[in-house]
Amino acid sequence: MTGNPFVAGDLPPVTLDIDVLVGRYADRAGPTGEPAAVAETLAANGVERAAVASLRAALFDVASGNDEVAALAGPGVLPVGGLDLRDPLGAEREVVRLAEGGFRAVRLFPDEQGVEADFPSVRHVARRAAEAGLIVLTGGDVRRFWRPLRGATVVFLDTHFYHLGDFVVVARDEPGFHTSTRLLNSPDALETVAGHLGVERLLYGSRTPFYEPVVPRLRLARTGIGPSAIAAVTGGNARRILGLAR
Repeated sequence: MTGNPFVAGDLPPVTLDIDVLVGRYADRAGPTGEPAAVAETLAANGVERAAVASLRAALFDVASGNDEVAALAGPGVLPVGGLDLRDPLGAEREVVRLAEGGFRAVRLFPDEQGVEADFPSVRHVARRAAEAGLIVLTGGDVRRFWRPLRGATVVFLDTHFYHLGDFVVVARDEPGFHTSTRLLNSPDALETVAGHLGVERLLYGSRTPFYEPVVPRLRLARTGIGPSAIAAVTGGNARRILGLAR
């Protein structure tokens, strides 16, 4: 069989996608991540609102990238501040600026910035973000990056189903640890998290436009966790940890 066998009505709507990017990677081919095109893709895939971070902030210039994403704020966009872990002193100043500017979350890009989990900057920046009341959204392998992020409210955006057991055992001791659903596409991954930790630890994330947003929606549509739990995963849990009324 070719093509998508499911019609759009089969898929759960997403009220808040936790992992969306604008901008581009200068060193690779692919989408340019223009905000208008990203918004169009999200709308076409049933995503009402997105937590959006800037690749410009991650890769080129923190302040201007974050200012650009702040300008996108509106009913469909919740801006997320990017931080540069290669510059921990600059990052701590940016945390203050973002918190004062009304941001609710920051995004860490350790892989793109060539930062290892045991670099002092990771623990330092995460601590400063937590002290400022900001949620941490982070890339990177959860098996390495869990340790410096202990004690913070974190969404691990790159949790792979191969590593799900490691996430579960560390998250049992860390009530602030959450995971994106993006790479949890095995037959029992979502059910494993729900059964061992509770469905409140799962947040829908697509990484639009660099990954296909329909895949995690398809997996949710076929999960056995129930409609109210699906609604929590596709937006309710994100709104709760971000302190959003709706």
